Amino acid sequence: MSLLDWCREALGPLGPRQKEAKILFLGLDNSGKTTLLRMLKDERLVQHQPTQFPTSEELRVGKIKLRAFDFSGRQIARRAWRNYYTKVDAVVYLVDACDKERFEESKRELDALLSDEALAKVPFLVLGNKMDIPHAASEDELRCDLGLTGLTTGKGKVNLTDQTVRPLEVFACSVVRKMGYGEGFEWMSQYIK
Repeated sequence: MSLLDWCREALGPLGPRQKEAKILFLGLDNSGKTTLLRMLKDERLVQHQPTQFPTSEELRVGKIKLRAFDFSGRQIARRAWRNYYTKVDAVVYLVDACDKERFEESKRELDALLSDEALAKVPFLVLGNKMDIPHAASEDELRCDLGLTGLTTGKGKVNLTDQTVRPLEVFACSVVRKMGYGEGFEWMSQYIK
């Protein structure tokens, strides 16, 4: 079942008014942000040039209209991420699970995002991409190396009675194999208001 089919089935009718959400796709360069966005939009795997400038795509997932923003992950471009934090409903943070040498750099960027007051109540979906490659870090390794052990809120439907708790979870995925990210988006969709 494709992600679009799942959302149509899982979300069901939401009444005459469509939900709208603004989602940011963030992460270091070469983590798979643009590939994932194109997969969600067209369900096709296409070779991409590195993202140079912020781009946005409108996606319809079930009854939710998503405005997804894709950003370059190059160090100089990361400074512009902050310009898009206004009225954001969720952040999808991608990590190249094979590039273990850059985990510390990825952790610094993620820590900065998680500590930014403008994103204090925004759900974070962390996707460890490229799990189809044999030496990729596992979900538990990513959670540990990114400093998220004990901070994630759990998979499945989490009742967040404490309003100070931010939905945050790590999912292993392979965008090229079309696996894992659907579960992540399913988890994230319960927090889009």
